[in-house]
Amino acid sequence: MTGPSLRQLHAHHAIHQGGLSGAVAKTEEVEKLLELHELEIARQAADHLVEYWETRILSHAEAEEEGFYPEMAANHPGLQDAVTKLTRDHELLRTIVTDIKSMLSEDGLTPEVLQQFHALLVVNAIHSRDEERLLLEEPSL
Repeated sequence: MTGPSLRQLHAHHAIHQGGLSGAVAKTEEVEKLLELHELEIARQAADHLVEYWETRILSHAEAEEEGFYPEMAANHPGLQDAVTKLTRDHELLRTIVTDIKSMLSEDGLTPEVLQQFHALLVVNAIHSRDEERLLLEEPSL
């Protein structure tokens, strides 16, 4: 059974907004450090940003997949297609994070890594908007 905050639009939206705003701020921090030519500190900030995505955004995704999504699909069978699509979004986020970790390990903090961090922000924002619309707004249910 899922906690009540995942089933309530306003609470779930707050979780999404908090996670996204933190990711945006941390991404901007990496970019600012690069502009200041603080390369070692920027690399450390990039590593922390990856950790943030794993512990904040992807852990939330995992909680959704383990409880919220199956619960919604069981209670509303017409939502199964939406749940499948939203789960695919999570897979994309995981893939991008894995790619970033590999790129950082192999080549360091490059412009391509920054592009991937921005890709995470875009995919996550679209996913959150769609999830709230498809699973939590009353007309969908």
